[in-house]
Amino acid sequence: MRAAETDGAAGVRIRAARKNAGLTQQGLSAAVQVSRQTIIAMETGDYAPSVYLALKVARALEVTVETLWGEDSTGQ
Repeated sequence: MRAAETDGAAGVRIRAARKNAGLTQQGLSAAVQVSRQTIIAMETGDYAPSVYLALKVARALEVTVETLWGEDSTGQ
């Protein structure tokens, strides 16, 4: 997994997947047992989660880790 992205692309994907799953930031934070502030930091690109947390987030959102943190279509 890459370090925190400066462009926030992963954060945009996390936010979109969360909304698609019908979850609030609070709901996702409860599902993965972290604070809402941690979810906010991931969505703004200020925090790169551990592999363990990334797996929990992906499972809670019913997507793959690659969908959230993988390279986008431009190869970045």
